[in-house]
Amino acid sequence: MTSQATVAQPQIKSRLGAILRSTSGNFLEQFDFFLFGFYATAISKAFFPPGNDTNALLLTFTTFWLGALMRPVGAIFLGAYIDRIGRRKGLIVTLGIMAIGTVVITICPTYASIGIAAPIIVLIGRLLQGFSAGVELGGVSVYLFEISTPGNRGFYTSFQSASQQVAIFVAALLGYFLSEIMPADQVTAWGWRIPFFVGCIIVPFIFVLRRTLEETPAFLAMKHHPSPKEIFASAALNWKIIMLGMFMTAMTTVTFYFVTVYTPTFGKNVLKLSTADSLLVTLAVAVTNFIWNPVGGALSDRIGRKPVLITISVLALLTAYPALLWLTAAPTFGKMLAVEMLFSFYFGMYSGAMLGALVEIVPTHVRTTCFSLAFALAAALFGTFTPLASTWLIKETGDNASPGFWLMFAAASGLMATLAIYRGGKSIATRETAPAQA
Repeated sequence: MTSQATVAQPQIKSRLGAILRSTSGNFLEQFDFFLFGFYATAISKAFFPPGNDTNALLLTFTTFWLGALMRPVGAIFLGAYIDRIGRRKGLIVTLGIMAIGTVVITICPTYASIGIAAPIIVLIGRLLQGFSAGVELGGVSVYLFEISTPGNRGFYTSFQSASQQVAIFVAALLGYFLSEIMPADQVTAWGWRIPFFVGCIIVPFIFVLRRTLEETPAFLAMKHHPSPKEIFASAALNWKIIMLGMFMTAMTTVTFYFVTVYTPTFGKNVLKLSTADSLLVTLAVAVTNFIWNPVGGALSDRIGRKPVLITISVLALLTAYPALLWLTAAPTFGKMLAVEMLFSFYFGMYSGAMLGALVEIVPTHVRTTCFSLAFALAAALFGTFTPLASTWLIKETGDNASPGFWLMFAAASGLMATLAIYRGGKSIATRETAPAQA
């Protein structure tokens, strides 16, 4: 299989072009996800019953999380579809579903206009986005892995996550300019929809890019493309790898959603910093996330995935709560920037190594399904739960630094999973297949 894929590699005319086209859908997904988190307060006022701002915010983050619960469903069904018919066609389908969800949220009337139908419509939009996102990240990661050059798989695959940071940067920049040219009450009333409309406008351009995507040589070289029944059976058989992959990925998803989606709300509502300060920090996070992801991927290509994953997990486990305690004791823009830069480093380095590791440990013939399911479960149960968990922890404990415990839990999950995956110096994939090879 490997030799066949290697021979077929020249079929990819431009790897840079393939990276840009394949990751374009990631841009749209993360663009909308970030906007939902940043404008959570405005969305809560627009679509949920008035009277209790904290409860409305919790309902907003709950809706955000419920949409993520559709990710594992999308990973199973759309993942099987991609493993069956190809990476290119599957990524076009996921883009279409994602676009519909974005449009639904953008044009939904307010609670004041249509009552309880408003949050229901928004939830439907989030469910569609979650269903699509369940395989979008996995599909792109597998695509990048399969077009990579020998010895650079971690570096190539890291651009799945790096591309999302461009969306964070653009969304934060739009939000910053919006806050500068519009009064806060107008932004809360209707101005928050403007960036969502921008997302709708760019959909046709992303669709054109995806249409020109080439199929990967590795998929074309496969002698047998499994049926959905075979894919589901194989995924069930490899449940141990999927679960370990989920816990390994938890560190990535929790840290990412904290430093991007939750940071603006944390800065404004908890630290009482200005909207502009929160957005500037998020802009800086997007830039450093983009830098650290390929650095982490390239480093893991040179020294191995295991050392990078263990080192970053341990550092996060030891410093997450103390860093937030230092920040919340006397919040300033500079301290928030410093803490977020630290967490950005953890996220980028770990993510860059983790993506390549996860593709490597899942079975080749069901690569998209198993990768997507592991990632989707981590996002649903840990990552997208982060804004809700952080808000709830602060409310229940009265400790503004308490989200640090959630970050520590994620770091511990990543550490334990990594140790289990690479036990004895070999990855779980090697251990599981060794008897068959012998």
